[in-house]
Amino acid sequence: MYPLVYIVRHGQTAWNAEARLQGQADTDLNELGREQASRNGRRLADLIDKPEDFDFVASPMRRTRETMERLRAAMKLDPHAYRIEPLLVELSFGDWQGFTFAELEANNPGSTRQRRLDKWNFQPPGEGAESYQMLLERVKPWFDALDRQTVCVTHGGVMRALFRLVVGMSEQDAVSMEVPQDRLLRLDGRRLEWL
Repeated sequence: MYPLVYIVRHGQTAWNAEARLQGQADTDLNELGREQASRNGRRLADLIDKPEDFDFVASPMRRTRETMERLRAAMKLDPHAYRIEPLLVELSFGDWQGFTFAELEANNPGSTRQRRLDKWNFQPPGEGAESYQMLLERVKPWFDALDRQTVCVTHGGVMRALFRLVVGMSEQDAVSMEVPQDRLLRLDGRRLEWL
C-alpha cells in the first residue's frame, strides 16, 4: 500500500510541442508549460491543508525542477525547499533523443518499426538507452520505499510505469495512454486517479 502521493508531470516544453523525443535531454519549459506548472500548484494548494506533512521531490531535469519551483510558489511555499531524486529522471532515448519519429524515419527508413511492434520493451540504439520496462525496474524501488505523503514532479514515462506497477495496466495500454501536463495524478493505497 502506498501513502497519499500527488504525481505531476512537468509542464510543456518546446520539444513536447514539436513531438521531439526528449528523454534525458535537459530542456526548459515553454510559456504554456510555466502556466501549467503554476496552475497545478494552485490546485494542490486547494487539496493539501498541511503541506508541511508532505515530502516534495523532483526529477533532476531542468523542466521538472522549474515545474516544482513554480508549483511550490503557487502554493505560497519556499520554491527551493524540495529534494531531487535521480531515479525519477525520464527514460533515455539514447541516439534518438532530439529527433521526431518522422525525422528518424527520413534518416533511416524502417528504423522505428520494431518500436511500433513492442513499444514497452523496445530499447532504442545508443549508450544508456532504456525501454519502458527498464524504466519501471529503475523507479519501482523508489515508489516501493515511499513512507510518507509526497508531491512528486516527474515525467510521462515514469507515470506510465506507475500505472503498470500499481494497477497492472497492460503494456500496450500504458504506452499508448495520454499523460497530461495540466492535471494531477493521485496515488492513494493501490488507487490511481487523474484530477
